[in-house]
Amino acid sequence: MVEAGAWWTLLAAPALLLGFAVLAVAADAALTARDAGRPVTVSAAMRPLLAVPRALVAQPRRMPAPDRLLWRAGVVTVPVSAVLSTLVIPFGNVAVADLSVGVVWFNAMEVLTWAGLWLAGWGPNAAFSLVGGYRFLAQGLAYELPLMFALISTATGAQSLRIGDIAAAQDGLWYAVWMPVAFVVYLAGVLAFSFLGPFAYPAGQDIAGGVLSETSGVDRLMLQAGRWLWLAAGAAMAVPLFLGGGAGPALPAWAWSLIKTLLVLAVLVAAVRRLPVLRADRYVEFAWVVLIPLTIVQTLAPALLNLSR
Repeated sequence: MVEAGAWWTLLAAPALLLGFAVLAVAADAALTARDAGRPVTVSAAMRPLLAVPRALVAQPRRMPAPDRLLWRAGVVTVPVSAVLSTLVIPFGNVAVADLSVGVVWFNAMEVLTWAGLWLAGWGPNAAFSLVGGYRFLAQGLAYELPLMFALISTATGAQSLRIGDIAAAQDGLWYAVWMPVAFVVYLAGVLAFSFLGPFAYPAGQDIAGGVLSETSGVDRLMLQAGRWLWLAAGAAMAVPLFLGGGAGPALPAWAWSLIKTLLVLAVLVAAVRRLPVLRADRYVEFAWVVLIPLTIVQTLAPALLNLSR
C-alpha cells in the first residue's frame, strides 16, 4: 500500500530523479564511446557531465528581438515539469503525494512540456528553433492519444486513477504481461515526450538542432537536462503502472522499485542509441491508423474483464 511520505520526500524525489538522469546520461556516453571504437571508461561515461561547469559560466546567446520572457519560461518549464511529475510516482511504498488522480497529474505535467518546448522554440525569434518547436507539436499529435489510452488501460484495470491502487491491482500478474500493447506504446511515449532517440525530430541535426539551435549556457543545459529528467521520470512511472510497483520476493519494496526502474531506464537508453529518428508526418499516420485502434482495443480488454466480474 502506497502512503504519502514525510516532508523530506519532497527533496528526496527530485534528488533521486536527478540521480537516475545522470546514470542515463553516463550510460548513453559509454555507448557512444563504444560505437566510436573508443575505450569504455569512467572518464568516457562522465564526459557529458564535465561540460556542466562550462555551461554554467557560458554567456547566453543573444538574438535580435527575442521574446525573452516566453523563451525563459519555456526553457524552465521542461525540467520543472519533469520534477513535478515525480510527486505522484511511488518509490517502494512511499510517494510524495498520493493523489487520487495521480495518472491525470502525471499526464498533465507531461503535456506542460508541449507548451515549454514550443515557447523555447518561439522565443528566440529564429527560424530553426521555431521549426523545432512546431515539429514537437506535430510529434505530440502523433504520440499523445496512444499514450493517453495506454495510461487509461492501467487505470481501467485497477478501476482507479491513484498510482498506488494501480500498482496494488497487479498482484500476481503485471500489466506489462497482459497489456503488452499499452506497455510498448507507453515506452514509445516516454521517448517522445523526452524528444530523444527516434523522437529527436524537434532537435534534428537537419535544422541545426531545432529547439536547441539558439540556446547556450544555462538555457541549453536546462533543456538538455529536461530531456533526460523526463526519460528518468517515464522509466520510474513505468514501474507502478506496468511492473507491479515495489512488489517482489525477499527484497524490500524500495529495492524492487530501484531495480525495475534501472532496468526500464536501460531499455530506454538502448532504444535512444539504436532506433532511427522518425519523421513526425510518418509517425502521425502510423499512430492514427494503427496505434490508436490498437490502444483502444487494449483499453477495452480490462474494461470487459471488470464488467464480467
